[in-house]
Amino acid sequence: MTSATAGKNGAAPHVPAVVVGIDGSPGAHEALAWAVAEARLRKAPLRVVHAWMFGYVGGSVSGVPFWGGSFDSYTSQGLDVSELHHAAEELVDRAIADLGEEGSGLEIEGRVVQGAPAQALLDETTPADLLVVGSRGHGGFADLLLGSVSTQCVHHATCPVVVVHPAKPAGTGDGAAAERDPVTEAKEAT
Repeated sequence: MTSATAGKNGAAPHVPAVVVGIDGSPGAHEALAWAVAEARLRKAPLRVVHAWMFGYVGGSVSGVPFWGGSFDSYTSQGLDVSELHHAAEELVDRAIADLGEEGSGLEIEGRVVQGAPAQALLDETTPADLLVVGSRGHGGFADLLLGSVSTQCVHHATCPVVVVHPAKPAGTGDGAAAERDPVTEAKEAT
């Protein structure tokens, strides 16, 4: 399943990866667990990506309504945005470390990207990769108003996308389905 494809302009071959977006949420944790199991099945590298951005502050910087330029004007006001980047790096490092034995034997790369989450994830993939994202379970009308990361990825990705939904809490719906683990489901699907 892990055939190498030629890189751009005859560059070194690209080995298809499993790319997973994380943000520290329970849904992202489940997506990471699913991605680890899938990377193991495919014998593919795993790329764990966290995107962060300095939010909208009531005006634009360099003509962009969110943080996209240099940090000079904010650092001059005493804000140290490097702390935000450092916190993002710690989130990725902690998520990878928390994999423990599940991550052993896998090629895992952690990436921290500044920018809008959906676009950052799309930029991290090639058509040969698999993108895995979690779902916070908004659904329906909320997605139309808010535009979730998973919805944007599904509609704009050039590669296959898997949206991992959280397990149902015990006592809701079908009792057997409530006990299922997304990683177990991924392993059983093969």
